[in-house]
Amino acid sequence: MIVIPVKEGENIDRALKKFKRKFEKTGVIKELRARQVFRKPSVERREEMIKAVYIQQLQIEDQSM
Repeated sequence: MIVIPVKEGENIDRALKKFKRKFEKTGVIKELRARQVFRKPSVERREEMIKAVYIQQLQIEDQSM
């Protein structure tokens, strides 16, 4: 359960913003979307590898500059 302490006189918009930020960090929405569709483990590993290669290439390009 997410608890947002609201100080007296604090704007409700600011409290909502804090709530949204904390809720996003928990990853609930991301997990719900991932559970809606089954993906084979081999497909997930392949996508992770592609992402890792992409990130590594970015880092190599960044170092060479």
